[in-house]
Amino acid sequence: MSNIGKQPVEIPEGVDVIISGNNIHIKGGLGELNLKFDTLIKISKKDTKIIVERSSDEKKYREFHGLYRALIQNMVYGVSTGFSRELILVGVGYTVEKKGNFLLINAGYSHPIYFEIPKGINIEVPSATIIDIKGINKQNVGDVAAKIRQIRKPEPYKGKGIKYSDEYIRRKAGKTVGGVGA
Repeated sequence: MSNIGKQPVEIPEGVDVIISGNNIHIKGGLGELNLKFDTLIKISKKDTKIIVERSSDEKKYREFHGLYRALIQNMVYGVSTGFSRELILVGVGYTVEKKGNFLLINAGYSHPIYFEIPKGINIEVPSATIIDIKGINKQNVGDVAAKIRQIRKPEPYKGKGIKYSDEYIRRKAGKTVGGVGA
């Protein structure tokens, strides 16, 4: 049995869970999320726990067992506390500014880049070099953070670029001047 799948999901106070057919609806203080799950998996609610079960030990059933339990856990956590990701801009002149529903990013190009903030995502800019991305859906928060980071990935020589706050950039030594030769 899946070690992740067999653990029940705790439902915190203030979170409502409605299971109907093969759809689960979770509503909390920050918002609400829906998940349509496969009929191979049985999801039930008992007291303050959500239990995910499978009916067979076939490979397909085992794969979905842990997956749906993890997705439901992320939904419960998202509507109760939410997810966040922090990006840091490293480099001379690399700045970010929030203008309405857009981020104005200066990342070393000849022109500024306008990034539209998607619905369901809240972006804060506490300083000119820090971007804080918040939302209730873990996948959407990570996707937006990856798209912003893609604008200018950190490079290994000087470490310039847009990086996650907990990311370590492995630095390379540059070329040495002089040396052996004619």
